[in-house]
Order: sequence, then C-alpha cells, then structure tokens
Amino acid sequence: MPQPAVILLSGGLDSATVLAIARAAGFDCYALAVDYGQRHRHELAASRRVADSLGAADHTVVSVDLSRFGASALTADIEVPKDRDEAAMGAGIPITYVPARNTVFLSLALAYAEVLGAADIFMGVNAVDYSGYPDCRPEFIAKFEELANLATKAAVEGTSELSIHVPLIDLTKTEIIQRGTELGVDYGLTHSCYDPNEAGISCGRCDACRLRLAGFTAAGLIDPLEYQS
Repeated sequence: MPQPAVILLSGGLDSATVLAIARAAGFDCYALAVDYGQRHRHELAASRRVADSLGAADHTVVSVDLSRFGASALTADIEVPKDRDEAAMGAGIPITYVPARNTVFLSLALAYAEVLGAADIFMGVNAVDYSGYPDCRPEFIAKFEELANLATKAAVEGTSELSIHVPLIDLTKTEIIQRGTELGVDYGLTHSCYDPNEAGISCGRCDACRLRLAGFTAAGLIDPLEYQS
C-alpha cells in the first residue's frame, strides 16, 4: 500500500516537479498550498491545476497572512525587481524574500503529516539558481528535520521518524525542467511570475521569470507559458 506524503505545492515549476518526483517514487501525495497573503492568487490556482493533473490524493489550502508583517515585494506594496542579470540576482538576499516563509510552510506541512500519519514531506527548495533565500539552504532543511523529530508525537513515541525530501536542492533550473519533462509535468499549468498582470500573464522580467526562461532555453525547450514581454 502506498505511503502518504505531504507535498508543499505552490503551483510553480519547482514544486510541480517535486510532486511528480514523489508520485514516481510511489507515494500517495497530499498537496498542501499556502495562501500567505501574497499579492496575487494566480499561483494558488496553478497549484490546484497541477495537483489535479498529477493525480494528488488531495489538495488543501491553508491561510496564514504573512502580509501583516510586510517587508517583502511579494506581500507588500514594494516594487518587484526587474531585468536583473545573474550577478545581480546572486548578490545578497532579494526583496522578494518573505521573512520566515519556508519555516512557516514546513511547520504547516509537519502538522498535516502528523494528522495523516505520514513520515515524509517534500519541498521544492533549490540552492543553485541565484535565489539568495536563506531558507532554501541545505543547512536550514537539515536543522528543521532535526527539530521535527524532536517535536512530533510519532518521533517521541519512536513509531516514526520524519524525513524532509528536497530532491531539487542541488539541481539547476535546466536540470529541474529536464527531470519534470521526463516525468510528464505539464509546465503550461504552472505559474512562476512574481508580478503578473490581472489576467495572470507573466511579466517575463522578474527574477523568477528570467530564471525560468533561461532554464527552458538551456534545456532546448520552449516555455509553454504566455508572457507580457
């Protein structure tokens, strides 16, 4: 019988690939999306599309309003950086970093995993492609896994040890796209843009769009999304 796993599914390219990887590994996948007060909801709609497309056992959306704290271009009225090259993207922590977001996401996934009796959480963090986010580093994931195995009923009782899987952590965007394509991910269902228009059409100029487009180009593939420019 397949074992349950919680998949943090934002609706972006990376998390869609992770869902496909977890499914291919034989897990019964429970997708978890977080409405964290982001400036648009297009990625939440994409999360539902991807979950349905890849046969997730369930798709749950949890709301935690991180916009109350602001301080990020993804949750506050702060301009999203555009047209930056790789050097600029790799210089420091970008304003699109949402304070404590991945810590909050993993905590919610941990709670869901406890309820499901799942010993596995999958997350699409990546430490290679210039994101600069402190909560995408392998050291952070390792420490959170350590914490999780101190904080759960199953761990204390010795019935289960929780594992956090980050299969994309050392991959380039090109390698992620190639892996997802092999697994049948429809990237036309995903959403990556930080600053889409009201119709949800990607800007083509923010860091997320530029990294995505460069990844498809390097993979010799065409990005199926529509772009404003």
